[in-house]
Amino acid sequence: MSVESFGIEKEFLSDLLRQAREGRIQLPEFQRGWVWPEPNIIGLLSSISLGYPVGTTMMLRTGGQTRFKERPVEGIELPANSSAERLLLDGQQRLTSLYQALMLNRPVRTQNERKHEVEGWFYVDIDQALDETYDRENAFRFIPADRVVRTDFARSVELDLSTPEKEYAAGMFPLTRVFDADDWAEGFREHHDYDKAASKRWQAFNKQFVKRFEQYLVPVIELSATTPREAVCQVFEKVNTGGITLTVFELLTATYAADEFDLRQDWQECQQHWADGHYQVLHGVAETDFLQAITLLATYRKHAEHTDAQSDRALRIGCRRSDMLRLPLEDYRACSRDIVAGLKAAAHFLHHRYIFDVKSLPYGSQLIPLAAIHAVLGQEWNTHDAQQKITRWYWSGVFGELYSGTTETRFARDLPEVVDWVRGKGPEPRTVQEAQFPPQRLHTLRTRNSAAYKGIYALLMAGGAQDWISGNDVNAATYFDEAVDIHHIFPKAWCTRNGVPRTTYDSIVNKTPLSAHTNRVIGSAAPSAYLARLIRGEGVSEDALLKHLQTHLIDTKPLSEDDFWAFFERRERELLDRITAAMGTDRPDPSEAAS
Repeated sequence: MSVESFGIEKEFLSDLLRQAREGRIQLPEFQRGWVWPEPNIIGLLSSISLGYPVGTTMMLRTGGQTRFKERPVEGIELPANSSAERLLLDGQQRLTSLYQALMLNRPVRTQNERKHEVEGWFYVDIDQALDETYDRENAFRFIPADRVVRTDFARSVELDLSTPEKEYAAGMFPLTRVFDADDWAEGFREHHDYDKAASKRWQAFNKQFVKRFEQYLVPVIELSATTPREAVCQVFEKVNTGGITLTVFELLTATYAADEFDLRQDWQECQQHWADGHYQVLHGVAETDFLQAITLLATYRKHAEHTDAQSDRALRIGCRRSDMLRLPLEDYRACSRDIVAGLKAAAHFLHHRYIFDVKSLPYGSQLIPLAAIHAVLGQEWNTHDAQQKITRWYWSGVFGELYSGTTETRFARDLPEVVDWVRGKGPEPRTVQEAQFPPQRLHTLRTRNSAAYKGIYALLMAGGAQDWISGNDVNAATYFDEAVDIHHIFPKAWCTRNGVPRTTYDSIVNKTPLSAHTNRVIGSAAPSAYLARLIRGEGVSEDALLKHLQTHLIDTKPLSEDDFWAFFERRERELLDRITAAMGTDRPDPSEAAS
């Protein structure tokens, strides 16, 4: 955005408020509601009455290609087809507060310092406002809606301003008359029988207080109508005094609403496609994730169109914030349902790899390229070769831990590279080539905060891990019905008693998926003791139990002998074999895993 794209002028506060009342100044729909409480409003009024600066206001001139749905400033009712000349980007809370206090002409609904809802009018005490030794903020009063201040649990009246005559008598000036004070001033003088002292008092107040509102100038930065949408949004977030970052979804909701499209409602309808229990793994997909996947697909398709046409203007594939903000409504419409289908296909893909819910999902972010890959491949997705390659790419991302941190660049690389690889038109994707799993990483995987930790959990279940008591394979039904979770093989209490460091016994090497019932039976006993308990108390034959244990990549001999370190070393090797097989790489030298 060049310097020529904006100008800075000073405008009278009264003119700005009148333009808001007429609908010439409105708010873009992405602006949040008015939230300023009574003490903040009084502070603002006090600053203006003293001629102090209260900050710059920023506007966007309408009429350009960047369109947002408009809404009036809080408290203003406009005809349905009212069109703004400028949109208020920064200064909403201040301008709205001033409009409410000075021009609304009905009680202001706000909050007090305790955040309780209150309703009333703003007044200023004339004598206190004229007293230079008096704190100006204390000269303002917020009077209840009926203009009567009561004390002693509403049994007595402290101040009654319910008529103009009572205002005159109390010397309390209503702020709603600050831009039209002549009639009130005449009534004040008349009430005091045109007493010279009273007239002089008003003249001083008019000069030192009222005129400051009438003459107050507000610096206004105005962005031209040619300012692009992403620049408007970036500027808004940099200067907005509310300090609340707007999401891309909120900004696009306001943009699409200008074309009578309700993005929020459409998103809710899309969510219903995976709202039931069959798609629990998708329950963490947020609206911004959905938009990112759509943008990724839309830019891929445009890139492909230009490439096929041998254009020298091939568009970049991307789904950064700036890309999403430029997403045209027609592209959203064209791609959204394909991404819905892609997400559902991604859920089925993950189910086949024994990832059933959000807590066991290694990377939620990997759903974005996965859904887009399905949308591009269509029926090709279902072929055996495609599934083999996509699976290898998926586990490379998980065990290479390549989807943590900023991922937009990887999304944009993975989509075309995986598609070309599946179609035999390109080499292995860089995610597959770059992925490495250092053996020593097994020792540091201790919680679900690690994607690779969850990945190993899923590989064990997918490899046929059976419950030690029932012998049931883990599937979508048993996973939920039997409360399958990951538990220690050598119990924590036993490890502590026998001097095994927590950093070692808490690693994934000493954990495996078990039902809640089996874990309770194991308890804190030594493996030799709980194995005997499983055989005697749970009716599991010794041969069956040994087979069940082996499905978990457990060497039964060191387990039955309570030999933690021999068990640990052998299982470590088995896990490394399982991981490298999933990634399609050679197993590294196991000696590298030594801590």
